[in-house]
Amino acid sequence: MPRTSRRSWRRIAILGPALAALAAFSVPGPASADTPLPVVYNSLAGLPGQFSSAPPPGANDFSCKPSAAHPRPVVLVEGTSATMALNFNAISPLLKNNGYCVFALNYGGYGVLTATGDIPTSAGQLAAFVDKVLAATGSDKVDLVGHSQGGGVTPRWYLKFLGGAAKVANLVGLAPSNHGASVSGFADLLKTFPFLQVPLDALAGPAWAQQAPGSAVLTKLNTGGDTMPGVRYTVIATKYDQVVTPYRSTYLTGPDVTNITVQDLCEQDYTEHLAIAYDHVALRVMLNSLDPAHAVQPVCSQVLPLIGG
Repeated sequence: MPRTSRRSWRRIAILGPALAALAAFSVPGPASADTPLPVVYNSLAGLPGQFSSAPPPGANDFSCKPSAAHPRPVVLVEGTSATMALNFNAISPLLKNNGYCVFALNYGGYGVLTATGDIPTSAGQLAAFVDKVLAATGSDKVDLVGHSQGGGVTPRWYLKFLGGAAKVANLVGLAPSNHGASVSGFADLLKTFPFLQVPLDALAGPAWAQQAPGSAVLTKLNTGGDTMPGVRYTVIATKYDQVVTPYRSTYLTGPDVTNITVQDLCEQDYTEHLAIAYDHVALRVMLNSLDPAHAVQPVCSQVLPLIGG
């Protein structure tokens, strides 16, 4: 398969958002209870959710009872600064349409922002929410699917320090910040100018600094190994990640770990850190990870940076 030139990639990056913006205006309306929910692989369609506390489509029906085919509910864990409605506008209805009971939460509130508070505290909020889901569904365990912080540091803190390993079967992380998010070198800039850290924490919350490589939170979390016995881990990475850099720092080591880079499956996939939650290749891998007995090869077609597809 021929590689796309650097010039073509730039054209995609420039023209893609404009084309996708046009597509966003034709997003279908809500489906009835008897029809599948619309799944729109376009991050622009999810943007209104950033200003809402409502769950994403298909999530938080606490009357949902898991089926024999999918006996574990799926809990969605958002990334830093993103609400559950923005982060999972495609993932939640996709899982619902595939027969899962789906649940999501906003955690780590810091001012008007979500998922930016102290990470150990956020992990405690996740623990309480999982207990609520288990009580409502009658299930013994859940599967966790998360993006960025929500696919790595926060759920792994819950698994390791708050008893979560006994209540979770799978952790699927989309571009997770497992070993730090240097944000293309910005974290190194803060080491050079440490006086910037105090106002950054005050304005944006402590979770940013706690995800910087070498932070006390990451050091404690990763000491003694990345994984917990009894939990299966899947990392879905993109080599164009501009937040978790280098992108291989998303990877985990240990038993029951699968690390996948979407470009190894599809060279036309130009997704980066933000759009991976709207990437049909990445989300097919997510579905395969939750139900490996019925895995389907992802269809390789172009995915745009920032937008998805």
